[in-house]
Amino acid sequence: MQIGYKLSTEGYGPKEIIRQAVRAEQAGFDFVEMSDHYHPWLDTQGHSGFTWSMLGSIAAQTSTLGLATGVTCPSVRYHPAIIAQAAATMALISDGRFTLGVGAGERLNEHVAGQGFPSVRGRHERLREALEIIRLLWRGGYQSYEGRHLQLEDARVFDLPETLPVIAVAASGPESATMAAELGDGLFATEADPSIVQRYRSAGGQGPRYAEVPLAWASDERQAVEAALTTSRWLVTGWKVMSELPNPVNFDAASAHVEEKHIRQFLSVGPDAEPHVAKVRGYVEAGFDHIVLQNAGPDPDGFIDFFASDLAGPLRALG
Repeated sequence: MQIGYKLSTEGYGPKEIIRQAVRAEQAGFDFVEMSDHYHPWLDTQGHSGFTWSMLGSIAAQTSTLGLATGVTCPSVRYHPAIIAQAAATMALISDGRFTLGVGAGERLNEHVAGQGFPSVRGRHERLREALEIIRLLWRGGYQSYEGRHLQLEDARVFDLPETLPVIAVAASGPESATMAAELGDGLFATEADPSIVQRYRSAGGQGPRYAEVPLAWASDERQAVEAALTTSRWLVTGWKVMSELPNPVNFDAASAHVEEKHIRQFLSVGPDAEPHVAKVRGYVEAGFDHIVLQNAGPDPDGFIDFFASDLAGPLRALG
């Protein structure tokens, strides 16, 4: 089992994100994962730097730390040809430490390109075409593609690594889990749902299985809960809401009903290791082997130190 640290690109500026990544490597995390957003979820978070720039800087300042997008939508705001080139370059400059996490996207980030945001079916169709284009370009040579939604004209990625990046496909149900097995090299999820892993495996998936685990650490339990309410209450709204709302102000309204009890139901909270270990155990038992700790607490350095001193050992024992 590998353990990763979720870099909150919506909660901190670019230089701070890079600094935290370096600290995560020093503390013993196996990898870091970061979302690829244009907007934060809430205005109170206040940031949303360009993920690919930060990834390059992190790769240059670390030596063993794995890097992953969690996740990039390669079909609306970006064209898949751009992502094929970007991921290949990241694999080269990181010496093979990069994993390309991809998904169907959220309106929050994709509507900014002015092309509208597709239906769920349309998103899945676009994601399938995008993955086919990325795979095609990674064969080398000049390539063209004519899909229902996406096209590619006489394009070539000149700098390709000998070992291509792992593509981990985000899944929340049977259709996307099947796609992860058919067109991806791994699975990415946010729920401790064993049926997603089972569907991925039954469809032939044999790669790494990533999952984000929401928690809130602070030296005081009350501080942990209050921080999660302030910056991360959007987590409680669920994927059907998270994928559809266009701007932070909408997420603020949608999550206005979230109370302390909801935070405690959804996240493990507080300064003690046991609740967090129990939370992770549910994901391990569901079949995930790449665990991403998504800390909503107010003190990232304190949490990184806590991981190194109190949490890493018990978590690794689960695997």
